Amino acid sequence: METEELRIVFMGTPEFAVPSLEKLVEAGYRVVGVVTATDKLGGRGGKQLLESPVKKAADRLGIPVLQPRNLKAPGFQEALRELRADLQIVVAFRMLPVAVWQMPRLGTFNLHGSLLPKYRGAAPINWAVINGERETGATTFFIRHEIDTGDVLLQHRMPIGENETAGDVHDRMMEEGAELVVNTVRLIQSGDYSLRKQDDAAATPAPKIHRDTCRISWDQPVAEIHNFVRGLSPWPAAWTTLAGEQLKIIRSRARMDAHDRPAGEIRIVDGSLEVACADGYLIVEELQLAGRRRMRTEDFLRGSSLPPDAILE
Repeated sequence: METEELRIVFMGTPEFAVPSLEKLVEAGYRVVGVVTATDKLGGRGGKQLLESPVKKAADRLGIPVLQPRNLKAPGFQEALRELRADLQIVVAFRMLPVAVWQMPRLGTFNLHGSLLPKYRGAAPINWAVINGERETGATTFFIRHEIDTGDVLLQHRMPIGENETAGDVHDRMMEEGAELVVNTVRLIQSGDYSLRKQDDAAATPAPKIHRDTCRISWDQPVAEIHNFVRGLSPWPAAWTTLAGEQLKIIRSRARMDAHDRPAGEIRIVDGSLEVACADGYLIVEELQLAGRRRMRTEDFLRGSSLPPDAILE
């Protein structure tokens, strides 16, 4: 079957999904429809109607868009059926009802941001970095009812640098994952492929991250705290308090150095801000005080006068 004969419906919402949609079109595939989130009120005063990044991309590419509030609604499912998709592709979208993912004759596959079965769940990139992984990747798999458990089609491995943040990995995976999506479509189209079942015993969780889980405990090893900061950067960001005010740490480096200082104590050395941890110091490179913009630490120090015995809690 030639690329122009394959009818594809693409499902996604955030910026992460946009390169996958664009590369499918660039590769000559016929994307007959896009399913994305409904427009939301936001912006200044919360009165501006905001479209999802995927909707904006679809409009730019001239692709019809469906924005259902309820994926089980008969009207939406009928409109989706009328697109006569051979294949559906999901990149960063919500959980699909069985009737939706079973609809196309070639099935529905998902792009997930980990080397499944590791890091099943909503925040795979974050948890891989938090846990100090040196490698992650992306996986395409056919959807089935249990989330992130379907048979694997392809995987792409990616290294994680020791100072890379989740945001850095996200941006690389956004592009490399898009290539994996196109390669997966080619594989399915060829009909010459085998599926690999996931080993449930090797699965690890990647649950949604909440604000309360982002607070730093300074009595931990410095490597663990550094990984925690990296894994939550740039959003929602690891945080602590300085004189009762929330302080987010966006970028850091770890330095092993035995000391007897109390955990969380700040010291300023040659214009840099260091925080005492269990077995070393976290060197803070970028931070954000509540209600203020993010800034490099040197800029923060120029405009602040910290007491010599300040403690982060």
